[in-house]
Amino acid sequence: MAVYTEVPEAALAAFLGDYDLGAPVALHGIAEGVENSNFLLDTTAGRYVLTLYERRVNPAELPWFIGLMRHLAARGVACPLPVAARDGEALRELCGRPAAICTFLDGQGLREPTLAQCAELGTAMAGLHAAGQGFAAERPNALGPQSWAPLLDECRAGGDALRPGLCDALEGHLKAILRDWPAANLPRGHIHADLFPDNAFFQGERLSGIIDFYFACTDLLAYDLAVSLNAWCFDTQLRFRPEHAAAMIRAYEAVRPLSPEEHAALPVLCAGAALRFLLTRLFDWTHTPPGALVTRKDPMEYLARLEHFRAEPAHVG
Repeated sequence: MAVYTEVPEAALAAFLGDYDLGAPVALHGIAEGVENSNFLLDTTAGRYVLTLYERRVNPAELPWFIGLMRHLAARGVACPLPVAARDGEALRELCGRPAAICTFLDGQGLREPTLAQCAELGTAMAGLHAAGQGFAAERPNALGPQSWAPLLDECRAGGDALRPGLCDALEGHLKAILRDWPAANLPRGHIHADLFPDNAFFQGERLSGIIDFYFACTDLLAYDLAVSLNAWCFDTQLRFRPEHAAAMIRAYEAVRPLSPEEHAALPVLCAGAALRFLLTRLFDWTHTPPGALVTRKDPMEYLARLEHFRAEPAHVG
């Protein structure tokens, strides 16, 4: 989430005229994240989230994201529900950008998840994977392994300015990860692919919702778990917390047991997930336009994770 495009009051009022959501009361930009322009929208009917889609989101793929969220919400997954306008369509245009309004979820994201919260996430992720099985349409992972070499090439000048020799080191990691990447015959389905602590809302120790599905795709189910093992199972000093990883995996497997092949693949999947987020953060670090209301995220945090999973592949969970 971020704000790249400002929404004038008159444009917002005209946009809301197509909905039965009452009159606008307040609109506040959300600075977290790096992809789309997001706002908390208060109207006389309640609170919503307004999203203007930009940057990496392909407009042609937006109906897939909208459809997936509707599908998951209808099957009990606590996620935002796209709100349809009077014509039945949820996807519209605002300020020259594709736009949609979604329901607001109570709760807040996390900074340092507890053991119980890691377990909650594991249960919720497995439930999401199960609920997604009936959604027939597929979307390839645009930020999967095939994208990492081109991303690295685009980061070379800025990456080496951040740390001399960084990109050569990453190229070595990339070659090893691609060499060991598992075959596509592992269980596949629709995954969130970005299930970080700030994309999972909690009320106390209980998960109240999952947000931000705009990296969702059809890929290896265990890769989704690898993304969250990276994001949830390191402390603020970037030390791996094996007990948190074990809690997440146990809770996931209570709903959907991993196959022996998935267990064997988890270390390289975790290393690949670390590299993917390092590269996209590095790209954003060097390409974010000045003046954007956006929180850039430190790519070097993921170098520590990558080096952990490459040096200690047996220590996953």
